[in-house]
Amino acid sequence: MSIVSIVLIIIGVALLVFGSDFLVKGASKLATAAGVSSLVIGLTVVAYGTSAPEMAVSTMAAVEGSADIAVGNVVGSNIFNVLIILGLSALIVPLTVHRQLIRLDVPLMIAVSFVLLIMGVDGNIGKIDGILLFGGAVAYTIGLIRMSRRETKAAAGDEVKEKVPAVEMVKSVLLVVIGLVLLVGGSKLLVKGAIDIAIALGVSELVIGLTIVAAGTSMPELATSIMAAIRGERDIAIGNVVGSNIFNILAVLGISGIISPNAIPFAASVMSTDIPIMIIAALLCFPFFITGFKLDRIEAVLFLGMYGAYTALLIGTAQSLSFAEPLRLGIFIGSGLIFAIATIYGIATMRKNKNLLLD
Repeated sequence: MSIVSIVLIIIGVALLVFGSDFLVKGASKLATAAGVSSLVIGLTVVAYGTSAPEMAVSTMAAVEGSADIAVGNVVGSNIFNVLIILGLSALIVPLTVHRQLIRLDVPLMIAVSFVLLIMGVDGNIGKIDGILLFGGAVAYTIGLIRMSRRETKAAAGDEVKEKVPAVEMVKSVLLVVIGLVLLVGGSKLLVKGAIDIAIALGVSELVIGLTIVAAGTSMPELATSIMAAIRGERDIAIGNVVGSNIFNILAVLGISGIISPNAIPFAASVMSTDIPIMIIAALLCFPFFITGFKLDRIEAVLFLGMYGAYTALLIGTAQSLSFAEPLRLGIFIGSGLIFAIATIYGIATMRKNKNLLLD
């Protein structure tokens, strides 16, 4: 473990903070100027932009034959996005949930998570799988933009849309571009420093992918969502996470599967533990979101606690400790009980407070 690695991590975090601030500012202005909602900007421009590190890392790992990092990065990032990013953001300020997330985006996030599990049953992701996944990403993006513009136009009615000066548009685009450059550059430095430290400690490639690399490449989402929550852009804060998770599976793994010289193999532990936990995290979003139509601090603590248990499971499994298997079963059973209770309570709350569901 060297001082250089620590310095890289510090510089990387600083770049992520500045980059996320620029990205949120620019994306918010673009949403207004283009007649597209902040939620859709969060689900597309911001989410895809902050997922650029995942795309870079996973595609490079696939080409170089490091399948465990390619898959572990995506699965680990999706778990981190929901449990840590939404958890920390909701601790700062409860996140209000838009109707579209409940009706479309969260169910889609859950669906594509199950699709990944099904595709991995044969032990790998091949080129056909990659084409299908990437095709889904394209269709989802086009559908989102069309739906948002249609709804915005309908809501505006006969009102005359205020034109945004060209100079302001250029500034907004520059903010987004600069923000993305800083995010990607910062995440690269952070990941490099973290991997160097992990290798020095003798951690396996799969664990590195699921933890260090996944957390490192998710730093843009973390910085962006927290900054968005602080700035009051709650649609961007939550849309960024949901959109990133959908993009990671459909586009990142899709492109990785297409360009990889060989099919990308899935480790047995990924199929039996990591992908199921990713699915559980996605599933929990639904009942948590419909309970009062917001993600509050209690649910945030549950998310953070679950990630702590998952991290302990990874460490226990890597070290072949006796508590690993009981902990794995405990996570599955405990999550199932939480899901059942939250779903019942959430449905009851939704029926009593339909007016809380935002238009």
